[in-house]
Amino acid sequence: MYDVIVVGSGAAGMTAALCTAGNGLRTLVVEKAEHFGGSTARSGGGIWVPNNHVVAAAGQPDSPEQASAYLEHIAGDVPADLREAFLDAGPAMLAFVCAHTPLKFRWVRDYADYYPEAPGGRPRGRSVEPLPFDTKLLGEEIKDLEPPYVPTPAGIVITQTDYRWLTLIGRHPRGLLTAAKVFARRFLPGRRLTMGQALAAGLRAGLKALNVEVRLNTAMTDLHFENGRVAGIVAGDKLITARHVVLASGGFEHNEQLRKQHQDIGTEWTVGAKANTGDGIEAGLRAGGTLGLMDEAWWGPSVPLPRGPYFLLAERSLPGCVLVDSTGRRFVNEAAPYIDVVKAMNGKTWLVFDHAYRSRYPFCGIPPRRPLPRRWRDAVLTAPSLDELAQEADLPELVETVRHFNTLAVDGTDTDFHRGDSAYDRYYGDPRNHPNPNLAPLMTGPFYAVKIVPGDLGTKGGLRTDTHARVLREDGSVIEGLYAAGNTTASVMGHTYAGAGATLGPAMTFGYLAGLDICGGMR
Repeated sequence: MYDVIVVGSGAAGMTAALCTAGNGLRTLVVEKAEHFGGSTARSGGGIWVPNNHVVAAAGQPDSPEQASAYLEHIAGDVPADLREAFLDAGPAMLAFVCAHTPLKFRWVRDYADYYPEAPGGRPRGRSVEPLPFDTKLLGEEIKDLEPPYVPTPAGIVITQTDYRWLTLIGRHPRGLLTAAKVFARRFLPGRRLTMGQALAAGLRAGLKALNVEVRLNTAMTDLHFENGRVAGIVAGDKLITARHVVLASGGFEHNEQLRKQHQDIGTEWTVGAKANTGDGIEAGLRAGGTLGLMDEAWWGPSVPLPRGPYFLLAERSLPGCVLVDSTGRRFVNEAAPYIDVVKAMNGKTWLVFDHAYRSRYPFCGIPPRRPLPRRWRDAVLTAPSLDELAQEADLPELVETVRHFNTLAVDGTDTDFHRGDSAYDRYYGDPRNHPNPNLAPLMTGPFYAVKIVPGDLGTKGGLRTDTHARVLREDGSVIEGLYAAGNTTASVMGHTYAGAGATLGPAMTFGYLAGLDICGGMR
């Protein structure tokens, strides 16, 4: 018998396991997929935790009062005790991870909170990211790491900080300097990982040092009960017993039935890990748990490319493009937080830009001035003139929309949707574009229209939990022996998204809280 079984090997699950094993409890991690790391390994690896020591060491002190005011403003529909539990434990969680793994972190300089002008918001941001991780620290198990969402050429590793400047490689000296630095990393001894790859590998290295097994290709099919409490899991025809179970198996983004039932959408536009089919959520529901936020996901506008969706970050913030609806009208601040852009979408959507934009900026990983691949023809339309593009895409109001937008862009003030007003907008803008780093007119053919769909990083609804990450019944009582964290749960972010890493920060924090509660109960 184990003391603890953790279901899922993403950041939430591995943080929980690190906490319990680090306190002497016999811990097993089971993973359905053939690789460990889940969606964490496919992510940017950012962690949003207010008042953390890494940001403070960078000369950007935070305060609990500011962070509390910010979350209350943007996520006031989430119970206050859950918000405060996250804020209270988050800094300790990050310090614990730093102390018990080889991971080191740095502040993502100036990556603003997503609502920096809100009470308690920070224009220079609270997000941290892992420093490049030497794979020698994990050894042979590195082969079992979930591959990244966007593969890069061998030896090329890019951090979140790098990404911002690489989008300006054709426009800003720091873009060229960053590209040179990224290229130079190829010649460093050993192999290094960044972003979510680094985070997942570093957490696994911490577990390895504690002799914690991560058992791959082991799908939980149900929970096991004894004497009215959870006492292990069923994995196929095997029973694995434990005093406590932590469900951290991800969301339900690849479960067609659940997505159609709760979100009226399919599974083809998510970039979440393939193994995320809601197994933990369904098992917790069968055990008597209650659900919340099942209509929610970590939404983001995405391009439906042949090899899978491409989640748009910088592309829509850069000057010289507009998002339009099925009539050709603008409907949103293109540079707004990605969750808000999708929530504003209503039907068919296009990102329209001109030749000047394409000559200046990368698009979906294709460097500037290079032609977009022919295999993208189902997602990308192009025409010599704006009139012809409007006809081809059936956007009757596009020409008038662009004419009006161009007057705003020249003036530098978006009086319609306030693009460029927020520090968040400007993070992915072009600082050499004046007077507004996010606005430029669309003037030069050929013109492009790219299909945009409501993609996501994963779902964010699931089992309701308390401040100790214990799974709750509908009446608020606790299911004894059962915990949950990460995208298996109803997120502490509610319907919003506080900043870069507001997926992983709370996931790891509630995994840590689950571990602390289990350890306290075992003493």
